[in-house]
Amino acid sequence: MKITELELQNFRNYKTLKVPFDEKVNVFIGKNAQGKTNLLESIFLCCIGKSFKASKDKEMIFWGEENACVKMNVQKKFRDLKVEIFLNKLHKKTVKINSLPIRRIGDLIGEVNVVFFSPQELRLVKESPEERRKFMDIDISQQSKRYFYQLSRYEKILANRNKLFKICSNLEAVKETVDIWDRALVASAKILAFERQKFVEEILPYAEKAHRFISGGKENLTLAYKCGCGVALDENFEENMDKLLKKNLEKDFKLGFTTIGPHRDDIDIFLNGVEVKNFGSQGQQRTVALSLKLAELENMKEHCGEYPILLLDDVFSELDSERQDRLLKFVGRTQTFITCTDEHKLSGKIFEIEGGKIIKIKK
Repeated sequence: MKITELELQNFRNYKTLKVPFDEKVNVFIGKNAQGKTNLLESIFLCCIGKSFKASKDKEMIFWGEENACVKMNVQKKFRDLKVEIFLNKLHKKTVKINSLPIRRIGDLIGEVNVVFFSPQELRLVKESPEERRKFMDIDISQQSKRYFYQLSRYEKILANRNKLFKICSNLEAVKETVDIWDRALVASAKILAFERQKFVEEILPYAEKAHRFISGGKENLTLAYKCGCGVALDENFEENMDKLLKKNLEKDFKLGFTTIGPHRDDIDIFLNGVEVKNFGSQGQQRTVALSLKLAELENMKEHCGEYPILLLDDVFSELDSERQDRLLKFVGRTQTFITCTDEHKLSGKIFEIEGGKIIKIKK
């Protein structure tokens, strides 16, 4: 999977840009706030359908303009494709694949797989469980459209169940309707929980291997899926979760939200048996987060038959020289895009960025 060309119009601080890429390593260098990360954001947008930093699409439109456009040509193992995303300040974005409009973002996800890593991804290790659920969801969704649609369905069902607690004046009124939502909730919860458990089990050996390599074999990394459904993941899952929902109904009604389900899932992460989130150093947390991201590469390759695109945003400034060298050994097995303030020891196609323009290219 290779991105051959990227074209931007009114995107962030890029008025116009059309640039071909190297099939291995592409490095964007320059001072801060020149537009290096914006290029990664445009690639991520064409892969996932949303930004990794903007909460609203209109934030990505060049200041003073009404529209923006990102076009990306991709060479895959068995076919080529072109992704086009049109942004408008007043309307929803439009997405086209090979010139054909798609109706749902779910139709885009999985077409061009991507793994993104930046220093902010430390949140994956040390912040709330929501960050680790997001990690699972983005990765599994790129491998399985079924999972993406079940996730969307679960979130809608959950919102409707929680809404019941707010609009009903008493518990008896809730009981008249809640069974409908419970049956649907349990059915979707089963798919999400089993897929997440499978995902954590699959990435564990890759993460262990990557972590041993980057850390020099000094520590052992282990992961454990922490299901928020409150029941065992076995053949009786649906029956047992339904019973637990009924048992917790009064508590849920008083609190105003559903207290069990995949929306409470987490991943426990340990180094040598010690929980990294609470007791790991920042260096350990950074290495673990990077190891998880590298594990994503191998897991996607296993499922999809080819490596995803790798985006590394200012990662080298956060690693010591030994870890930089070890990471560089991973770079190149897939097409990689790197931002940094200088070239470090990087080889590949070097793009010097200044003020939303590429002022120099060298290889």
